[in-house]
Amino acid sequence: MNFFVETMQVLLLSIWYNVESFIHLFVPIRKKNIAGEVVLITGSGSGIGRLMAQEFAALDTVLVLWDINQEGMKETARLAKQSGASRVHHYLCDCSDKNEVYRVADQVKREVGDVTILVNNAGIVTGKKFMDAPDSLIEKTMEVNTMAHFWTYKAFLPAMIANNHGHLVSISSSAGLIGVNGLADYCASKFAAVGFAESVGLELLATGKDGIKTTIVCPYFINTGMFDGCQTKWPTLLPILNPEYVAKKIINAVLTDQVFLLLPKTMYLITALKNAVQWKLTCLLSSYLGMSAQVESHADTSGHRKLH
Repeated sequence: MNFFVETMQVLLLSIWYNVESFIHLFVPIRKKNIAGEVVLITGSGSGIGRLMAQEFAALDTVLVLWDINQEGMKETARLAKQSGASRVHHYLCDCSDKNEVYRVADQVKREVGDVTILVNNAGIVTGKKFMDAPDSLIEKTMEVNTMAHFWTYKAFLPAMIANNHGHLVSISSSAGLIGVNGLADYCASKFAAVGFAESVGLELLATGKDGIKTTIVCPYFINTGMFDGCQTKWPTLLPILNPEYVAKKIINAVLTDQVFLLLPKTMYLITALKNAVQWKLTCLLSSYLGMSAQVESHADTSGHRKLH
């Protein structure tokens, strides 16, 4: 009997969710009000992090900026204040260092309060083929792109759980859904970030903490300097994304509690095909779309990596 009841419940809810999704094609989802929320953005000294800070600032939030670039953060803080932020705090923090994350997190809690919207945005790329990448750079890629998410969650999630309120935003990549030639360590770190964020989101739901939302962002390559010189074979299908456009889409996803945001929209189809067709056809389509071509990012000659 339980099997029958549960099966009918799943079928009815499946129909309703599809109807609901169809309705939202014509009726926009109501956006939530995040005025007064404390928003922490890692990697906010430049690129998407800076642009998101400006977008959040216009929504009357309290901003907390983290980066390893002090001057970059100061400029982001200045621009955020111009965009309307009433309070902006910035902290020097190496997110790859667990102890530093915990130390700076404690400082934020004392000086600002509990973080209610956490945006894990900091990211790096080695720009080298797997066998050419030094072990130290591979380890750093995993530490920044993946492990840092573990430490920030550990630091700020307890308060969200206690209040059953918050939002966790993971800025991953389309390279976290589909393997890319020449980006083995980067793909591994982004796949891990997606799996981690999705798993924690399910864990929160299973424990009744449905007031904590999760948004996982997987964009194609963005024109932020991280992949300078990267070209696309079919710009209509897979354009190099404008960073301002991406930042606005991320903020909209947060305001509407969108769980997965793939950019451009063709990535939804490409990801579905990748998971549905046989491997040879996957390779063929990848070659056709230009996704299997060697990708080279322009890390500087000293081995330092570009940040998001």
